[in-house]
Amino acid sequence: MIPADETFDGTWPFRPHYFDGAGFKMHYVDEGKGDAIICLHGEPTWGYLYRNFIPPLTEYQRVIVPDHMGFGKSETPQDRDYTLKTHSENLMALVEHLDLKNITLVMQDWGGPIGAALTLRHPDRVKRLCLLNTITGYGGAKNDKLPPWFQFIKKHHDAGTLEEVMGFLGDQILSIMKIVGLQNTDVVDDTWIRAYSMPFPTKADCIGAVAFPLDLFLDRIVPYVKEGFPLIEGLKSKPAMLAVGMKDQAIDPAYQIADFKGVFPDGPVIKLPDAGHYCQEDDPKTLIALIQQFIQLT
Repeated sequence: MIPADETFDGTWPFRPHYFDGAGFKMHYVDEGKGDAIICLHGEPTWGYLYRNFIPPLTEYQRVIVPDHMGFGKSETPQDRDYTLKTHSENLMALVEHLDLKNITLVMQDWGGPIGAALTLRHPDRVKRLCLLNTITGYGGAKNDKLPPWFQFIKKHHDAGTLEEVMGFLGDQILSIMKIVGLQNTDVVDDTWIRAYSMPFPTKADCIGAVAFPLDLFLDRIVPYVKEGFPLIEGLKSKPAMLAVGMKDQAIDPAYQIADFKGVFPDGPVIKLPDAGHYCQEDDPKTLIALIQQFIQLT
Protein backbone atom coordinates (compact mmCIF):
# COMPACT_ATOMS: atom_id res chain seq x y z
CA MET A 1 0.00 0.00 0.00
CA ILE A 2 1.53 3.27 -1.13
CA PRO A 3 1.59 6.06 1.49
CA ALA A 4 -1.23 8.56 1.06
CA ASP A 5 1.07 11.56 0.59
CA GLU A 6 3.38 9.95 -2.01
CA THR A 7 3.49 12.04 -5.22
CA PHE A 8 6.31 10.25 -7.05
CA ASP A 9 8.35 13.38 -7.70
CA GLY A 10 5.24 15.37 -8.57
CA THR A 11 4.03 12.99 -11.29
CA TRP A 12 1.03 12.02 -9.11
CA PRO A 13 -0.04 15.35 -7.53
CA PHE A 14 -3.66 14.38 -6.85
CA ARG A 15 -5.20 14.59 -3.38
CA PRO A 16 -5.97 11.14 -1.95
CA HIS A 17 -9.47 10.13 -0.88
CA TYR A 18 -10.42 6.98 1.00
CA PHE A 19 -13.59 4.90 1.31
CA ASP A 20 -13.90 2.09 3.84
CA GLY A 21 -17.51 1.05 3.20
CA ALA A 22 -16.46 -2.04 1.23
CA GLY A 23 -14.59 -3.48 4.21
CA PHE A 24 -11.11 -2.18 3.41
CA LYS A 25 -9.39 1.16 2.87
CA MET A 26 -10.04 1.94 -0.80
CA HIS A 27 -8.14 4.83 -2.36
CA TYR A 28 -9.50 6.98 -5.14
CA VAL A 29 -8.77 10.26 -6.88
CA ASP A 30 -11.68 12.70 -7.19
CA GLU A 31 -10.91 15.78 -9.28
CA GLY A 32 -13.01 18.30 -11.21
CA LYS A 33 -16.76 18.93 -11.38
CA GLY A 34 -19.70 17.67 -13.44
CA ASP A 35 -20.75 14.21 -14.53
CA ALA A 36 -18.25 11.56 -13.51
CA ILE A 37 -15.67 9.81 -15.62
CA ILE A 38 -14.48 6.69 -13.76
CA CYS A 39 -11.13 5.35 -14.97
CA LEU A 40 -10.50 1.69 -14.14
CA HIS A 41 -7.08 0.05 -14.19
CA GLY A 42 -6.11 -3.62 -14.33
CA GLU A 43 -3.10 -5.91 -13.75
CA PRO A 44 -0.63 -5.10 -12.20
CA THR A 45 -1.09 -1.33 -12.29
CA TRP A 46 -3.04 1.27 -10.32
CA GLY A 47 -4.44 4.75 -10.86
CA TYR A 48 -0.98 5.99 -11.87
CA LEU A 49 -1.80 4.55 -15.30
CA TYR A 50 -4.17 7.52 -15.77
CA ARG A 51 -1.88 10.28 -14.50
CA ASN A 52 -1.78 11.93 -17.95
CA PHE A 53 -5.56 11.65 -18.39
CA ILE A 54 -6.76 13.35 -15.23
CA PRO A 55 -5.77 17.01 -15.90
CA PRO A 56 -7.23 17.30 -19.44
CA LEU A 57 -10.39 15.34 -18.62
CA THR A 58 -11.09 17.46 -15.53
CA GLU A 59 -11.29 20.57 -17.68
CA TYR A 60 -14.87 19.58 -18.46
CA GLN A 61 -15.92 16.79 -16.08
CA ARG A 62 -15.33 15.15 -12.72
CA VAL A 63 -12.74 12.38 -12.87
CA ILE A 64 -12.64 9.52 -10.37
CA VAL A 65 -9.81 7.00 -10.43
CA PRO A 66 -10.09 4.19 -7.86
CA ASP A 67 -7.38 1.69 -6.97
CA HIS A 68 -8.70 -1.85 -6.78
CA MET A 69 -8.26 -3.77 -3.55
CA GLY A 70 -4.62 -4.87 -3.31
CA PHE A 71 -3.30 -2.23 -5.72
CA GLY A 72 -1.86 1.27 -5.57
CA LYS A 73 -2.79 3.28 -2.50
CA SER A 74 -5.60 0.88 -1.54
CA GLU A 75 -5.27 -1.60 1.28
CA THR A 76 -4.36 -5.27 0.70
CA PRO A 77 -6.40 -7.28 3.23
CA GLN A 78 -5.24 -10.86 3.64
CA ASP A 79 -8.65 -12.30 4.53
CA ARG A 80 -10.58 -11.32 1.39
CA ASP A 81 -11.30 -13.14 -1.86
CA TYR A 82 -9.64 -11.38 -4.80
CA THR A 83 -12.17 -12.19 -7.51
CA LEU A 84 -13.99 -10.40 -10.30
CA LYS A 85 -17.13 -10.50 -8.13
CA THR A 86 -15.40 -8.91 -5.14
CA HIS A 87 -13.68 -6.19 -7.17
CA SER A 88 -16.97 -5.40 -8.92
CA GLU A 89 -18.85 -5.19 -5.64
CA ASN A 90 -16.15 -2.90 -4.24
CA LEU A 91 -16.62 -0.53 -7.18
CA MET A 92 -20.41 -0.64 -6.84
CA ALA A 93 -20.12 0.27 -3.16
CA LEU A 94 -17.96 3.29 -4.02
CA VAL A 95 -20.34 4.42 -6.78
CA GLU A 96 -23.32 4.16 -4.44
CA HIS A 97 -21.41 5.96 -1.66
CA LEU A 98 -20.63 8.88 -3.99
CA ASP A 99 -24.12 8.59 -5.59
CA LEU A 100 -22.67 8.86 -9.09
CA LYS A 101 -24.93 9.05 -12.15
CA ASN A 102 -24.42 9.64 -15.87
CA ILE A 103 -21.08 7.88 -15.52
CA THR A 104 -18.60 7.55 -18.37
CA LEU A 105 -16.60 4.39 -17.75
CA VAL A 106 -13.03 4.30 -19.08
CA MET A 107 -11.94 0.68 -18.70
CA GLN A 108 -8.70 -1.17 -19.38
CA ASP A 109 -7.73 -4.81 -18.75
CA TRP A 110 -9.75 -6.05 -15.72
CA GLY A 111 -11.50 -2.71 -15.72
CA GLY A 112 -13.59 -4.02 -18.64
CA PRO A 113 -15.29 -6.94 -16.85
CA ILE A 114 -15.52 -4.89 -13.64
CA GLY A 115 -17.10 -1.95 -15.45
CA ALA A 116 -19.43 -4.28 -17.35
CA ALA A 117 -20.59 -5.79 -14.04
CA LEU A 118 -21.39 -2.31 -12.74
CA THR A 119 -23.29 -1.43 -15.93
CA LEU A 120 -25.30 -4.65 -15.93
CA ARG A 121 -26.40 -4.24 -12.33
CA HIS A 122 -26.76 -0.45 -12.26
CA PRO A 123 -27.60 0.60 -15.83
CA ASP A 124 -29.35 3.69 -14.51
CA ARG A 125 -26.00 5.05 -13.29
CA VAL A 126 -23.92 4.50 -16.45
CA LYS A 127 -24.20 6.66 -19.57
CA ARG A 128 -21.41 5.43 -21.88
CA LEU A 129 -18.40 3.12 -22.03
CA CYS A 130 -14.89 3.63 -23.38
CA LEU A 131 -13.05 0.31 -23.60
CA LEU A 132 -9.25 0.36 -23.90
CA ASN A 133 -7.56 -2.99 -24.51
CA THR A 134 -10.19 -4.99 -22.69
CA ILE A 135 -13.38 -7.02 -23.08
CA THR A 136 -16.75 -7.14 -21.38
CA GLY A 137 -16.98 -10.93 -21.70
CA TYR A 138 -20.53 -10.77 -23.07
CA GLY A 139 -19.91 -10.71 -26.83
CA GLY A 140 -20.01 -14.45 -27.41
CA ALA A 141 -16.54 -14.46 -28.98
CA LYS A 142 -14.28 -17.49 -28.70
CA ASN A 143 -10.61 -17.09 -27.83
CA ASP A 144 -8.70 -20.25 -28.69
CA LYS A 145 -5.28 -18.56 -28.81
CA LEU A 146 -3.32 -18.37 -25.55
CA PRO A 147 -1.51 -14.99 -25.63
CA PRO A 148 2.04 -14.58 -24.25
CA TRP A 149 0.88 -13.31 -20.84
CA PHE A 150 -1.29 -16.35 -20.21
CA GLN A 151 1.37 -18.66 -21.62
CA PHE A 152 3.56 -17.23 -18.84
CA ILE A 153 0.79 -17.76 -16.27
CA LYS A 154 0.19 -21.35 -17.44
CA LYS A 155 3.87 -22.20 -17.41
CA HIS A 156 4.35 -21.09 -13.81
CA HIS A 157 0.99 -22.33 -12.58
CA ASP A 158 1.70 -25.80 -13.98
CA ALA A 159 5.16 -25.75 -12.43
CA GLY A 160 3.84 -24.53 -9.08
CA THR A 161 6.05 -21.44 -9.23
CA LEU A 162 3.51 -18.70 -9.97
CA GLU A 163 3.18 -17.39 -6.42
CA GLU A 164 6.96 -17.38 -6.09
CA VAL A 165 7.50 -15.48 -9.36
CA MET A 166 4.63 -13.01 -8.89
CA GLY A 167 5.45 -12.73 -5.19
CA PHE A 168 8.49 -10.68 -6.18
CA LEU A 169 6.49 -8.42 -8.48
CA GLY A 170 7.97 -5.29 -6.95
CA ASP A 171 11.43 -6.37 -8.09
CA GLN A 172 10.44 -7.18 -11.67
CA ILE A 173 7.58 -4.87 -12.51
CA LEU A 174 9.06 -3.72 -15.82
CA SER A 175 9.75 -7.24 -17.11
CA ILE A 176 6.22 -8.35 -16.19
CA MET A 177 4.64 -5.34 -17.90
CA LYS A 178 6.72 -6.02 -21.00
CA ILE A 179 5.38 -9.58 -21.11
CA VAL A 180 1.84 -8.20 -20.84
CA GLY A 181 2.51 -5.78 -23.68
CA LEU A 182 4.11 -2.46 -22.68
CA GLN A 183 5.56 -0.90 -25.85
CA ASN A 184 6.60 2.66 -24.99
CA THR A 185 9.69 2.15 -22.84
CA ASP A 186 10.57 5.82 -23.30
CA VAL A 187 8.25 6.53 -20.37
CA VAL A 188 10.30 4.31 -18.08
CA ASP A 189 12.60 6.00 -15.59
CA ASP A 190 13.40 5.57 -11.90
CA THR A 191 10.22 7.40 -10.85
CA TRP A 192 8.06 5.24 -13.12
CA ILE A 193 9.63 2.05 -11.77
CA ARG A 194 9.15 3.22 -8.19
CA ALA A 195 5.51 4.15 -8.81
CA TYR A 196 4.54 0.78 -10.25
CA SER A 197 6.68 -1.35 -7.93
CA MET A 198 5.88 0.34 -4.59
CA PRO A 199 2.54 -1.45 -4.03
CA PHE A 200 4.33 -4.82 -3.98
CA PRO A 201 7.16 -4.82 -1.38
CA THR A 202 6.37 -8.30 0.00
CA LYS A 203 4.69 -11.53 -1.06
CA ALA A 204 1.68 -10.69 1.08
CA ASP A 205 1.25 -7.45 -0.84
CA CYS A 206 1.12 -9.35 -4.16
CA ILE A 207 -1.98 -11.39 -3.35
CA GLY A 208 -4.23 -9.33 -5.64
CA ALA A 209 -1.78 -9.43 -8.54
CA VAL A 210 -1.46 -13.22 -8.27
CA ALA A 211 -5.22 -13.73 -8.06
CA PHE A 212 -6.26 -11.60 -11.06
CA PRO A 213 -4.85 -13.81 -13.86
CA LEU A 214 -5.77 -17.01 -12.02
CA ASP A 215 -9.37 -15.83 -11.75
CA LEU A 216 -9.56 -15.99 -15.54
CA PHE A 217 -7.12 -18.85 -16.20
CA LEU A 218 -8.95 -21.19 -13.79
CA ASP A 219 -12.41 -20.06 -15.00
CA ARG A 220 -13.31 -18.78 -11.54
CA ILE A 221 -15.00 -15.78 -13.15
CA VAL A 222 -17.53 -17.91 -15.07
CA PRO A 223 -20.36 -18.13 -12.48
CA TYR A 224 -20.34 -14.38 -11.88
CA VAL A 225 -20.22 -13.57 -15.59
CA LYS A 226 -23.16 -15.93 -16.21
CA GLU A 227 -25.18 -14.04 -13.60
CA GLY A 228 -24.99 -10.99 -15.85
CA PHE A 229 -26.44 -12.47 -19.04
CA PRO A 230 -30.12 -11.98 -18.07
CA LEU A 231 -29.27 -8.28 -17.62
CA ILE A 232 -27.41 -7.86 -20.90
CA GLU A 233 -29.89 -5.48 -22.53
CA GLY A 234 -28.85 -2.84 -20.02
CA LEU A 235 -25.26 -3.18 -21.26
CA LYS A 236 -26.17 -3.28 -24.94
CA SER A 237 -28.17 -0.07 -24.64
CA LYS A 238 -25.11 2.05 -23.83
CA PRO A 239 -23.02 3.96 -26.38
CA ALA A 240 -19.59 2.34 -26.44
CA MET A 241 -16.25 2.65 -28.18
CA LEU A 242 -13.19 0.40 -28.25
CA ALA A 243 -9.58 1.50 -28.69
CA VAL A 244 -7.19 -1.40 -29.28
CA GLY A 245 -3.44 -1.32 -28.95
CA MET A 246 -2.68 -3.88 -31.64
CA LYS A 247 0.50 -5.13 -29.94
CA ASP A 248 -1.42 -6.38 -26.89
CA GLN A 249 0.15 -9.55 -25.47
CA ALA A 250 -2.49 -10.20 -22.80
CA ILE A 251 -5.77 -10.08 -24.76
CA ASP A 252 -5.66 -10.91 -28.46
CA PRO A 253 -6.79 -7.78 -30.39
CA ALA A 254 -9.01 -9.83 -32.73
CA TYR A 255 -10.75 -11.32 -29.70
CA GLN A 256 -11.25 -7.87 -28.20
CA ILE A 257 -12.88 -6.62 -31.38
CA ALA A 258 -15.10 -9.70 -31.74
CA ASP A 259 -16.24 -9.48 -28.12
CA PHE A 260 -16.97 -5.76 -28.50
CA LYS A 261 -18.93 -6.16 -31.75
CA GLY A 262 -20.96 -8.97 -30.20
CA VAL A 263 -22.35 -6.49 -27.68
CA PHE A 264 -22.05 -3.18 -29.53
CA PRO A 265 -22.32 -3.95 -33.28
CA ASP A 266 -22.48 -0.26 -34.21
CA GLY A 267 -19.81 0.92 -31.79
CA PRO A 268 -16.63 2.46 -33.22
CA VAL A 269 -13.36 0.51 -33.07
CA ILE A 270 -10.07 2.42 -33.26
CA LYS A 271 -6.89 0.43 -33.88
CA LEU A 272 -3.64 1.82 -32.45
CA PRO A 273 -0.92 0.04 -34.46
CA ASP A 274 2.04 0.88 -32.22
CA ALA A 275 0.37 0.55 -28.82
CA GLY A 276 0.16 -2.52 -26.62
CA HIS A 277 -1.86 -3.61 -23.62
CA TYR A 278 -0.96 -0.52 -21.60
CA CYS A 279 -2.23 1.85 -24.24
CA GLN A 280 -2.44 4.65 -21.66
CA GLU A 281 1.37 4.53 -21.44
CA ASP A 282 1.89 3.94 -25.16
CA ASP A 283 -0.41 6.55 -26.74
CA PRO A 284 -2.08 8.77 -24.11
CA LYS A 285 -2.66 11.84 -26.31
CA THR A 286 -4.63 9.89 -28.88
CA LEU A 287 -6.74 8.17 -26.24
CA ILE A 288 -7.53 11.38 -24.38
CA ALA A 289 -8.70 12.99 -27.62
CA LEU A 290 -10.81 9.93 -28.48
CA ILE A 291 -12.49 9.91 -25.06
CA GLN A 292 -13.21 13.64 -25.20
CA GLN A 293 -14.65 13.33 -28.70
CA PHE A 294 -16.78 10.32 -27.80
CA ILE A 295 -18.25 12.14 -24.80
CA GLN A 296 -19.13 15.10 -26.99
CA LEU A 297 -20.76 12.90 -29.64
CA THR A 298 -22.81 10.80 -27.22
